[in-house]
Order: sequence, then C-alpha cells, then structure tokens
Amino acid sequence: MAADMLSTVVKPIHREGYKFITIFAAVTLVLFLIWQPLGWIGVGLTVWCYYFFRDPVRHVPLREGLLVSPADGVISLIEPAVPPVELGMGEAALTRVSVFMNVFNCHVNRAPIGGQIVKIAYRPGKFLNASLDKASEDNERNGLVLQMADGRQVGVVQIAGLVARRILCEVHEGDVLATGARFGMIRFGSRVDVYLPEGVEPMVALGQVMISGETVLADLSSTEPRRLAEAI
Repeated sequence: MAADMLSTVVKPIHREGYKFITIFAAVTLVLFLIWQPLGWIGVGLTVWCYYFFRDPVRHVPLREGLLVSPADGVISLIEPAVPPVELGMGEAALTRVSVFMNVFNCHVNRAPIGGQIVKIAYRPGKFLNASLDKASEDNERNGLVLQMADGRQVGVVQIAGLVARRILCEVHEGDVLATGARFGMIRFGSRVDVYLPEGVEPMVALGQVMISGETVLADLSSTEPRRLAEAI
C-alpha cells in the first residue's frame, strides 16, 4: 500500500529534465539566501519542473488497428486538413486530430500506432499559441510519417507553442516503433497533430481529456461514424 501511494507522487523523469531540475534547485538555494519567501516560491517552481518532465509508465492497448493518443492533453481540433507538405503525404485533406498540452501535462510524446518511420521532417517557424488553428501552418514543427504493415500511413506532427522553445525528436527514419512507444517531447506547452488515414474516423470528441499511449484515438477496423460528445 505504501509503495502504491508513493508511486502516485514519485514519477520517473525523462532524461531531458535532469539539467532543468538541477538549475531550478540551484536557483532556489540562492533565493533562500536572498529572502526566505522567495526560496519557497523557488521550491514550488522546482516541483513543477520535476512534474513537467515526468515520464510515467502507460498501459498501451494491444489490439491490432487501435490508434492511441500521442500526447496528454485536450482535443482542441478535429477537422479535415492537408498534411504539411514536407511530409509528402499528398495534397488531399485528411482528418486531423489535435491534442493541446498545457504546461501541467506530461509532455513525453508516443507513437499513435506501430509502424516504420518513413519520413521525419523539421520546419522552423513562429511560436504562436498552439491551441490556434494557424499554429499548424506557422509554428515551428517536427513531423513523422509512420507506415503500417498494410502500407497505410499516419502523420504525427509535434508543434511548438507560445512558451515551447524546443522540440525533441529521439527517433530516426527507418526506425520501427510499437504502438505507444516514446519518440520525443516538446518543452513547456505545445500541441501534437495526428493525420488519420483516409476513411478512418476519430473515436474522440472536442474537449476530451487524453492520456498518451492509453486513450484510443481511432480504430482502423471500425465503421463507426465520427464520435460526438457533450459536457455534462
């Protein structure tokens, strides 16, 4: 029981976070020397930094054909959109599902479905609010194209946000990822777009809270129409 309680508070940390946690902790010590109330503010910020870089274990559904959320956050957009040209996925509009991550969400990104990475493309850009539609076109971004065994492709695009200033991609073209496998993160608030294969409808709704690697985003074998929901 004690171990279970401890695991709800103490989380594994992504290696990208150690240097930032160290910096926050060092600044906190200086703030305590200057004025104790400032030091306690530093403690709060250090704890926030620790939780920002958390990398918890996720329980990924194993049934073939399920796409899972690539990020923690909220569904902010579901709409037809042409994938970024640098991904080479064609000029036809596909269903785009956007997951917006605020600064309190876990920011480790996971593969929505298993497949081989056939394309990775980075494009510099602006740092607009990631919840805005035009962020998909104007903001700094990094895109992956995952090709499944049947040849169909899924596009995943990491988009920097208003506060985000670095997109981290830890995989390479040619790598084969399992569904829910970690592939990168974005620092300090951002968004991830998923471009579904033609004819595949999302099984999520606007405003729905997502858990990366766990929440089912779509089902390749389903004929169910686009899912709707209401806030109650």
